[in-house]
Amino acid sequence: GSKLETVKRKGVEVIIALDISNSMLAQDVQPSRLEKAKRLISRLVDELDNDKVGMIVFAGDAFTQLPITSDYISAKMFLESINPSLISKQGIGEAINLAARSFTPQEGVGRAIIVITDGENHEGGAVEAAKAAAEKGIQVSVLGVGMPDGAPIPVEGTNDYRRDREGNVIVTRLNEAMCQEIAKEGKGIYVRVDNSNSAQR
Repeated sequence: GSKLETVKRKGVEVIIALDISNSMLAQDVQPSRLEKAKRLISRLVDELDNDKVGMIVFAGDAFTQLPITSDYISAKMFLESINPSLISKQGIGEAINLAARSFTPQEGVGRAIIVITDGENHEGGAVEAAKAAAEKGIQVSVLGVGMPDGAPIPVEGTNDYRRDREGNVIVTRLNEAMCQEIAKEGKGIYVRVDNSNSAQR
């Protein structure tokens, strides 16, 4: 038979907001910014114990990809399916606001939002959103993926790169200043994700 028991949970709630805009396909971080971020999240989920995790993907319209859960197997299955074709616009601010509304109502739980982005081409409102989250006791940390020198964005299925209207190859650069500002207002930390594994720690 089975019986229901109530267990007191210690642990934190983490919502990961992942940028899946096209610039995340750049390969200045190997194998690409997006793949590196997904591997990082996968390892992060492996470290969770008694914690809850949720995922939001954004590139404009932020939407909850995975409601907050302690089911890590589902979390990793969701992660596998994430790619830039899911959405088309940009918006870190929206993603932070959505994340802040997505936690459980449970009292006395540490809450954190981890934004993973290259900080490129985003509408305003991100810094304000981080500040509002921090005021609710939610820490907003940012992982900046990419290199300040930047890289072109591959067009999938070809050997070419994305170009602007004049035909010049678009170079996407990590906007570190913006990432740092969001983390500062969100009372979190900023970490650059490069080709080493130091960001994981």
